[in-house]
Amino acid sequence: MDFSNITNRILSLTHTWEQILLELPTNTITEKRNKQNRTILQILGHLVDSASNNHQRMVRLQYNKVLVFPDYQQDNDLWIALQDYQHTGWYNLVQLWKYYNLHMVHLIQTIDQTKLENTWQNFENRTVTLRQMIEYYPAHMELHFAEIQELIDK
Repeated sequence: MDFSNITNRILSLTHTWEQILLELPTNTITEKRNKQNRTILQILGHLVDSASNNHQRMVRLQYNKVLVFPDYQQDNDLWIALQDYQHTGWYNLVQLWKYYNLHMVHLIQTIDQTKLENTWQNFENRTVTLRQMIEYYPAHMELHFAEIQELIDK
């Protein structure tokens, strides 16, 4: 299966948003809050967590037909708090997000095509295939960048 449309979306988001994020004033990234009471710092931290967790699942699903791996979706706010994204260095966080996603592009480009139907159970007991995980990944980024754009426009 050709995932170039997915990797191109990730690359486009990464290229476009790196510049936008780095140009934001401090008060915009630290003070404006979305419906979940998250700042832009915290939303971007969540996207790093998403990359990290999806990376683990995508790698592990290439050597496990059925993956038992904890979901963190129900603990998103806890992850954000424990890592204190609100007080992390902005430039470093943007770069971590950028380079993690460049690595995700590489991972998706080299994924073992014979493992795309291997599955993982999320915390709601929904079965997710490796293929679905890959296909949804950029949409999750786009969802959160729409939130960030709303905060920028406030």
